[in-house]
Amino acid sequence: MPELPEVEITKRSLSKQILLKKVKNVTIINPKLRYNIRNEKIHSIKDKIIKKIKRRSKYILIFFNNNDIILIHLGMTGRFYFTTKNLKQLDTSFYNKNNIIRKHDHLKISFNKFDLIYNDIRKFGYIKKIKKKNLLTNKQLLCLGSEPLSNKFNFEYFKKKISNRHVAIKNLIMNQSIVSGLGNIYANEVLYLSKIKPTVNGCRLDDKQIKILLRSIKTIIKNAISAGGSTINNYYNSEGKMGSYQENFKVYNKEGKSCKRKKCPGIIKRAVHSGRSIFFCTHCQS
Repeated sequence: MPELPEVEITKRSLSKQILLKKVKNVTIINPKLRYNIRNEKIHSIKDKIIKKIKRRSKYILIFFNNNDIILIHLGMTGRFYFTTKNLKQLDTSFYNKNNIIRKHDHLKISFNKFDLIYNDIRKFGYIKKIKKKNLLTNKQLLCLGSEPLSNKFNFEYFKKKISNRHVAIKNLIMNQSIVSGLGNIYANEVLYLSKIKPTVNGCRLDDKQIKILLRSIKTIIKNAISAGGSTINNYYNSEGKMGSYQENFKVYNKEGKSCKRKKCPGIIKRAVHSGRSIFFCTHCQS
């Protein structure tokens, strides 16, 4: 599943192409996603201008000049790509660089010189239209925690959220009501950087460890965005560039490899905890 860095890069890629552009037409190719695309709602963006594009957690929000907002979640395999009049394709997906299978197209938004198409093989993503006046009460956004790169995500906030919890720290930092946008891949990398075992309970971390973990979250997210996200299964942005942060992975999918820390004798171990893979060094995260 695309995490915060990949969604952020997708948002930036979309912004380069469609910001301030007018929608000429909207075509529902296949309405079947996690929630069906509703014809009568989505067509209200026809002839409207895109005023702003934002990201919140793993959501993309497209704001129009009539106070409509399109709320998008990419699910597991959702991606946007552009087709120009000469049928050239530009892919915004940084997570999945498998070839585009056109039969999994769901929505086409047409502009003057190109079309924007949403494609989703597994259909776990969704596209909803909401009104700007309902944004703050939207159920998808209402319970989200602080953005990890915001000033609100600070020591006081983070300690309050985790210090009394008898829950594995990896589960806590993946809890979207605590840290918005962090998923399994980056959670493993963050905990490695912090030298914290993924299964230790939040209540067992002292203030020093909490501060280190806080800094690590911000560092990993910033670095991943700078690298264009991580390419796991073929992933190109709208300019045809791949994300490269996967080259910096220290533990994710590194089972059996030696720890990359200087003089650390540990080996990267994989285990399953709460239904998800965890990767950690047997020595420096013990």
